Parts: sequence; C-alpha cells; structure tokens
Amino acid sequence: MKILRQIGSLAFVLGLFTAVFAGIPWYVIVADDPVVPWWLRIAVFCLLGGILVVLLTVALEQRKNKTSRERPLPAEPDRTVLLLKSAALPGREITEILGLVQGHTVFAIWLGKDLSAIVRLILGGELTEYTEMMGRARAAATSRMVTQAAEMGADAVINVRYMTTSVVASAAELFAYGTAVKLSE
Repeated sequence: MKILRQIGSLAFVLGLFTAVFAGIPWYVIVADDPVVPWWLRIAVFCLLGGILVVLLTVALEQRKNKTSRERPLPAEPDRTVLLLKSAALPGREITEILGLVQGHTVFAIWLGKDLSAIVRLILGGELTEYTEMMGRARAAATSRMVTQAAEMGADAVINVRYMTTSVVASAAELFAYGTAVKLSE
C-alpha cells in the first residue's frame, strides 16, 4: 500500500511540475493552437491519477485501521505500568533504572474538520476538532511509551513529559518520553 501511495505521489508531482513549468509556457507561446500535445495530456493524467491513487490508498489504510480498532484488543498482562511526572513515588523506592522510553505519533484531521475549525476560529470558541485530534495523539503516544516500558519489564515510568510540534497546518506531532524504572515492593 505504501509503495502504491509513493508511486501516486511521484506521478502527481511529475504531472504538476510538467503542467506548470512546461504546459503554461507552451500555452502562452502557442496560444492559437487548440490541440493539446500528448505530453501535456499525460502530465494532466499523471497529476489527476496521482491524486486519485493517493486518496484511495489513504482511504483503504484508514478503513483497515478502523476495522482493526473495532476488534477487541488482546488481553493486557496483569502488570500495570505507573506513569509519574515526578522523579519518585512516595512509599516505594527505585531499585533499577531501565532507561529512556518513548512514544511518538503524528496526527492529522480530515479537511472537512479543518474547514469547520477555521470557521470556529473566525467566530470564536473551542476548536473541538483539534482538541479531539490532540487527545487521540496523546493517547497513542502514551500507549506506545507504556508498551515499550512493559517490554523492558518496568514497574513505572518517571519524569513523563510530552512535547508537541506542528508539522503542517492541520497535523501535529506528539512525543511522550520518560525514564523506565523498577520499584521496590
């Protein structure tokens, strides 16, 4: 799926650049000839076909991810990993530091939600579309960090921190990290 999406992206970019940097000058120079040359037709088909391929692969991936989310998750082990913003847990002692654990994700919202958020930005109020997006991103990054800590045999993750960065206008990167430790009983 990823390779097909990359081929679609490449076709789109090649078609776009050919249409813009060769097609527009051709049209300006030869404006009286109504026949569109074969290379410009191919460029336009690549541009449109590339967009279509990318949209279809993304839709199929989202459908696959949605069905996998609807299936029940495998049973979690009895072990729970504590998450702490502090460096110590009252009444428990850190017996071993296992190392840095991290979780990372980049989330984006659908263009329709982005447009409704822009309207809300003009009118005022909470941008619930972005609030939901960041909540889902935080949950995914935290889950990945906890999974990594559990694989290391950690009892807790201390000094948990979150970092976020804007990737593009409607997408954000969220990074969760902390120190995996073993605790005394």
